[in-house]
Amino acid sequence: MGEIATQLADRVVLTSDNPRNEQPAAILEEIRAGAKTAELIVDRAEAIRRTILAAHPADVILLAGKGHEPYQEIAGLRRPFSDAAEARLALAARLERSQ
Repeated sequence: MGEIATQLADRVVLTSDNPRNEQPAAILEEIRAGAKTAELIVDRAEAIRRTILAAHPADVILLAGKGHEPYQEIAGLRRPFSDAAEARLALAARLERSQ
C-alpha cells in the first residue's frame, strides 16, 4: 500500500495507527520499505497538523487508517483520539496563520 501511495501521490506521510505494544517507528519503517519517499511522523496528531499546514490551496489530503475508532491504542492503553478533531484544530491554526 505504501508503494502504491508514493507512486500516485505528490507527498505521503506515514504515521502511527494503534501500534498497541509494538514500536510505532519500527512499524512505519516496515511500511516505508516499499515507499522510499514517504515521510515518517510517528505522532499522529503532529502528522495531521504538519500535513494540513503544509498543503497548498488546491491540494487534496487523505487521512486514512482510523476510520470510526475514537481512540488510539498505544502500549495497551486506549487514549481518546479523533482524526477529524485534529484536522479541525489544524485547519483553524492554518486559518489563523493566514490572517
